[in-house]
Amino acid sequence: MILGLDDPFVAMAYLSILALAAFSIIYGTLRRHAAPDEITEEDHQWALEEQQVDDER
Repeated sequence: MILGLDDPFVAMAYLSILALAAFSIIYGTLRRHAAPDEITEEDHQWALEEQQVDDER
């Protein structure tokens, strides 16, 4: 009997869910800042054009 559950498959599924949740949190924390967030001149021009369009409304 694992974790008070009689069926080992249910216990394995329960433990797998907990392991996956822990892995997701750790992976997300480590990869949070992996990709640099660089703003190119093209992005800047696009943002300015969008702001002008919004201001005209």
